[in-house]
Formats: sequence, structure tokens, C-alpha cells
Amino acid sequence: MTTQSAAIPAFRPASTPALTASLAVTLIAAATIAGAWFFQLVLEILPCPLCLEQRYAYYLAIALGALTALAARSGAPRPLLLAGLALLALAALANAGLGTYHSGVEWGLWKGPTDCTGPVGNLGSAGDLLSRLDTVKVVRCDEVQWRFLGLSLAGYNVLISLLMAAIAAWGFVRTASRT
Repeated sequence: MTTQSAAIPAFRPASTPALTASLAVTLIAAATIAGAWFFQLVLEILPCPLCLEQRYAYYLAIALGALTALAARSGAPRPLLLAGLALLALAALANAGLGTYHSGVEWGLWKGPTDCTGPVGNLGSAGDLLSRLDTVKVVRCDEVQWRFLGLSLAGYNVLISLLMAAIAAWGFVRTASRT
């Protein structure tokens, strides 16, 4: 006679550092992008060109983090997991660097790129030019549109990116040292 505990194996999630780290990075990146879209679409705080460039790393982290998590869950080879975690860490570090650059532009520590004057778009015919110019909103990289506790969104991007890089690096080190 078997006991119920012997007949039904206990649920044990196959949690590994690679799975934990890649899922955490994916969730943080998705939440950050959702927040950026909330600021843009609901609060109408439009992104400048540097803000838009900083989003690329989050889009990459969502896709690559999800793929790395799936690979970790399915027992993929360690070198593949290490490559995914390393790319996540490097993308996050690069994004932290871009956020630092953008923050410096906002604080006036250095000049920003010349294309940070915002898109003009199609202004139509010459007769509509003056009326359309009134509706164009120029979003400059050197003007902060929102601050909280002294940090702009670019400053928060630096902190979030460094957190994601640290989590991915933790997953890399732990996965590399597993026997």
C-alpha cells in the first residue's frame, strides 16, 4: 500500500539562478517599458530622442530575458544560458551609460546630440504651415519634463539598468559556478 505522498510527487519548481535572474530582468524591463508608455500616453510626457533610444535595451531585455528563461526552464546547455545572461548584463550596462549621458545633458554638464530638438513631421501645404507649427511640440533632451526626489526619468533609467545588470551578473556568476 502506497501513501498519497509517495503516489503524487511533490511539486518542485526547477528554479535555477539563470531562470531566476532572466525572469527578474524580464519582469523589471516589462514594468519599466509599461511605465514609460504610461508617462507618454496617459500623462502626456513625450519622450525625446535620447529617451526613445534608452527604450531599446528594455525591448531587448524583454525578448532575450524571456528566451533565456525558457532555455533555463528546458535545461539548455550552460554556455547558452551564460551567453544570454552576459548579453542581458551588457545591454543593461550600456543602457545605464546612455542614461548617465542623458542625465548629464539634462544637468548641463555636456552638450547633447544635435537631433534632440524633436521631430517636426509633415507640415502639409504652405497655407497650413502656420497653423501646424502651433501644434508641433518640440521635445528637447536637455529639458527635464518630470522629476521625483531630484531624479529625472533618465536618472531612474540609470538606477533600473544598473539593477538589471546586477541581477543578470548574479545569475551569470551563480550559473557559471554550479557543478
